[in-house]
Amino acid sequence: MAEILFIWLITALGLWITTKIVRGVKAESSTALLMAALVLGLINSFIRPALLFLTFPITILTFGIFALVINALMINLTALIVPGFRVDGFGSALLAAIVMALISLCGLLLFGVLFGAGLHWMFWHGHPHGCRIAV
Repeated sequence: MAEILFIWLITALGLWITTKIVRGVKAESSTALLMAALVLGLINSFIRPALLFLTFPITILTFGIFALVINALMINLTALIVPGFRVDGFGSALLAAIVMALISLCGLLLFGVLFGAGLHWMFWHGHPHGCRIAV
């Protein structure tokens, strides 16, 4: 339960930072911001995986950059659902997706530190490539 709450708080923090950085993303109140974080989390849990599966070939061809387009669409969908949370155009949604991706990366690393999961960096002196990532 603590893990889910942590992820929701990271999403809310990411949306708050996004509203401060990206001009076209606005939340009229803290309630709208928290609701947008909840709705975005639900959308990312249920709708986004299906879209990523369906667009897997184009995501591979674009070296994963198309996933940002999917994330931007999810942010736009959240803005359509949550009153008081708005995104002015696809460009703002795409910038918001980039900011959210960077914040999510930081949250993933923090999650690993706090809950003992996530990425672990290992260095092997005898390994030909020096280091590897173990999940």
